[in-house]
Amino acid sequence: MSTENGSQQPDSRKLWYGILIALLLGTWCYIIYDKSKTKETIVQKDTQILTVSTEKDSIQLAFNNASLKLDSLQTSNTKFQGALASQNNEISTLKQNIRSILTKKNASAEELKQAKEMIAELNGKVDDYSAQIEKLKGENKVLSTANAQLSTQKDSLTTATQNLQQNLTTTEAAKKNVEDLASTLHASNIAILAIEKKSSGKEIQTTAAKRADLLRFTFDLDENMVAPSGTKQIYIAVTGPDGKAITDGSTFVSREGDAKVYTSKVEVNYEQGKRTPVSVDWKNISGKYQVGDYKILIYHNGFKIGEGVKTLKKTGFLGL
Repeated sequence: MSTENGSQQPDSRKLWYGILIALLLGTWCYIIYDKSKTKETIVQKDTQILTVSTEKDSIQLAFNNASLKLDSLQTSNTKFQGALASQNNEISTLKQNIRSILTKKNASAEELKQAKEMIAELNGKVDDYSAQIEKLKGENKVLSTANAQLSTQKDSLTTATQNLQQNLTTTEAAKKNVEDLASTLHASNIAILAIEKKSSGKEIQTTAAKRADLLRFTFDLDENMVAPSGTKQIYIAVTGPDGKAITDGSTFVSREGDAKVYTSKVEVNYEQGKRTPVSVDWKNISGKYQVGDYKILIYHNGFKIGEGVKTLKKTGFLGL
């Protein structure tokens, strides 16, 4: 009996030892398995975080590139900003939405997906923006060319107008000059008479210089159908036998533009289209007349319209 009980005790302890060892091995296996799962979970989470971070960086880079391209277009084409105001507002709103996601520290995958889609939309709008600018550049170039053509045409018209005005002025001046020339009177039947006055008051003609008391100039102003009726100023310039002009220094302006001295001025009441006789008496201040030729020049409108010569001798008819 005792032998059998003594042999059963060691067998029972062996059983319990086996069970304990099995439980211990199971616990260790579970711990090892659990640690393995935990590590795997951590690795997966780290991988997910790394993937999310990498994707976010990629999205941020894409957003930066799109923004840079847009900024470049806007900076170099400021003159078109007014025409692109609506596109600018849409793009500004889209950029703000994208930026609000990318600035989040814990943006979800869904939010990053939205940001990625919005960046694609932004790139599309930037491309449209660029196309609009190119279109506006083309239209602006056409307008610039049209403006240049209009400016050239305007300059041509201005030059033509100036030429026309100049021609008109020249024509008017020429017309006025022609009319002036046409209205200038002509003197004919010019005669110079040396007159001796007797004590009785009788006047006789003489050719003797010492007997002459005055010189009488007579001439006709011929018919003129252009010259209007009215008072005409006639200038008479007398040159003595010594070749010197006889004048008190009075002058008039000739058509050549120079000043000419004259001896006598007479105002004649002229009637258009009719011959008008003129008679002018001229007396030398000294009262004496030289032997030789006295020459007269007759002027109207600054033009010389006639001339005549009278010769005075030492003695008159029959040596008187």
